[in-house]
Amino acid sequence: MKKLLIALSACALLVGCTKPADQNNPVVATVDSTAITAKDVQDEMKGLPEMAKEFFKGPEGMARFVDELTKREMLYLEAKKRGIDKDKDVDKRIEDFKRMTMIQKMIEKEIEEKSKQQPSEQEMKDFYEKNKDEFVENAQIRLSQIVVKSQDEAKKVQERLQKGEDFKEIAGGKGGDMGFFKRGDLSPQLENVAFRLKKGQASPPIPMKDGFHILMVTDIKGTTVEFEKAKAVIAQRLMMDRQKTVFDKFIEDVKKNYKIDIKKDELAKLTGAPAAPPKPAEAPKPAEKQADAPKPAEAPKPADAPKK
Repeated sequence: MKKLLIALSACALLVGCTKPADQNNPVVATVDSTAITAKDVQDEMKGLPEMAKEFFKGPEGMARFVDELTKREMLYLEAKKRGIDKDKDVDKRIEDFKRMTMIQKMIEKEIEEKSKQQPSEQEMKDFYEKNKDEFVENAQIRLSQIVVKSQDEAKKVQERLQKGEDFKEIAGGKGGDMGFFKRGDLSPQLENVAFRLKKGQASPPIPMKDGFHILMVTDIKGTTVEFEKAKAVIAQRLMMDRQKTVFDKFIEDVKKNYKIDIKKDELAKLTGAPAAPPKPAEAPKPAEKQADAPKPAEAPKPADAPKK
């Protein structure tokens, strides 16, 4: 049932806008006067995630899929009959969907046009040599750690590390060398972070029950995966990096054409954070040449410290 709901929700809203059928596009099902054609079914199936496609495989699966399409069309017609299509919330959701689709199409086009070129063999080899620690099978990592009680302490440790202080010196009595670990030896929270670190890299603070843990990988053991076996993964990584670079540059270029002003006071109200306090008013200056005006009393001077 859960898979069914996932599959149904994944379908695009195409059925309500079907075109007249012809010999090359026969009607597969009808709901009142609305026809669901073979092309409608095929287009809907293409838009499904792989998991849903598996669920609707074969003759029985296809029959289930068409049944779901007819149910959805039936519910759509019933919603129209009840006037839901005139609901302002529906209009807003349609407009939001339209906006997001336009943004997505623009970004996809921008990225595709400027990051089509596949990484060269040399680029992949260079990446492999610089990141060999990432291509290790049956990896074991040697960890050192620092454990502190509060987030403030953890932040201070991070700042010291960023300034170049030695991890071991900072650790002192708060942690240190933990030895080697393979996957499955650590708690999931620590493992998810630790096995992504490179040799010599420190982690951000990881909140745990006993405090905040900061890890550093000091050594890595295991079998290095050969370059030829790693090529596919490397190519994918480099393409993703290239796409991110293109996207970041695109955002910065577009920003130059728009004036963006974030109202910090109003933002503070939304987040519940206190707004910046207003500047204190300046004390009035004493009136000049008024003999009758009493002079303000001088503040008493502190007593001298007793001489030894």
